[in-house]
Amino acid sequence: MMHEEQLPTWLWVDALIRRAQVAGAACFVVQKGDRERGDVLIKVSDLHGGARAYVPRTSMENERVFSDVRLQGVGESDSDVEDYIRRARSRDSDLWVLEIEDREGRHFLTEPVESPDGE
Repeated sequence: MMHEEQLPTWLWVDALIRRAQVAGAACFVVQKGDRERGDVLIKVSDLHGGARAYVPRTSMENERVFSDVRLQGVGESDSDVEDYIRRARSRDSDLWVLEIEDREGRHFLTEPVESPDGE
């Protein structure tokens, strides 16, 4: 059985979009990156002016985890998150950027998520 980190990025993205849609949220691909190995930045908009972003990293156990960018000092306003995304896109042309619109602010990630409030 393949581990999730071995899945091609496009397939992982497709699964995340499907999870969000099934739960009643909207998920859009803002920028397509490398189909096979591009990293994925996920923006979650709560539709009330608040937003969060999640970026992947590899844990000490060599597993894929996502980190809430608030851990890097990024604010929770839509404009703070958009500024962060602009910088990330300029650094990595292979980056996928997804935006989830969900009034509850859910990210729909199945991987572990590191956040300041211990989600």
